[in-house]
Amino acid sequence: MIFKEEFHPKIKSDLKQIDKGVVEKIKILHLNNILQDPCRYEPLKGSLSNLYSYHFRENKVEYRIAYEVKEETVIFYYMIGKRENLYKNIETRI
Repeated sequence: MIFKEEFHPKIKSDLKQIDKGVVEKIKILHLNNILQDPCRYEPLKGSLSNLYSYHFRENKVEYRIAYEVKEETVIFYYMIGKRENLYKNIETRI
């Protein structure tokens, strides 16, 4: 299945806070992994149950990409960032 990607307007500011080498890996590897099978990754719980969380680790830092699969053909990325910041801030973007 082919998915269309859409990004929250603040994703650019998220990426500016991440090391440039990690950002390149996000663009080349991690977003492609999500596109292959977006429902394969961890669904969140509670008020965020419509979102998924893709996990990866770079340079001993845990990162998350929070996204939603909309209309079965659109992946909407809400936030990309370090694990400790993501979960407390994600609700401000929904």
